[in-house]
Amino acid sequence: MLASPHLLPFFLLLCAAVSLFPVSATDHIVGANRGWNPGINYTLWANNHTFYVGDLISFRYQKNQYNVFEVNQTGYDNCTTEGAFGNWSSGKDFIPLNKAQRYYFICGNGQCFNGMKVTILVHPLPPPPSSPLATEHHSRSSATPCVGSQQWGFRALLISLAMILFGSHWI
Repeated sequence: MLASPHLLPFFLLLCAAVSLFPVSATDHIVGANRGWNPGINYTLWANNHTFYVGDLISFRYQKNQYNVFEVNQTGYDNCTTEGAFGNWSSGKDFIPLNKAQRYYFICGNGQCFNGMKVTILVHPLPPPPSSPLATEHHSRSSATPCVGSQQWGFRALLISLAMILFGSHWI
């Protein structure tokens, strides 16, 4: 046996926690390696990304030179911060996208007129992918719930790892 039996409850708790959160968020860095700066086509950047509830949008820029305001469509269209929902100025801002909706962000120090504004559409989380096996099983008996093969594969991997670490006698 490679590990102490006292670690078993911790390991099982860890396995349970991992299986509860199979989806991870994406951090969308505005402007990618060019960051949040004037003269960048942020519409083109946003059109090349798909945003989901739970993702983050992050703005990287020179602190004390630029900032970020979340505004409504009128504020976005007119480059005004009146009635802003939020503002950030750390130079490395991480903003959670918690709702399926359109978001509007602008730079509030006048650079909005130089293109420092972006709007994104956040979609609801997609349903988990179904495997062909699950679809076939569902068509045979619609009353029986089935679990995708990916989830079972992950659990099998965790059980195998546990057997290697703790030996097979604990099962």
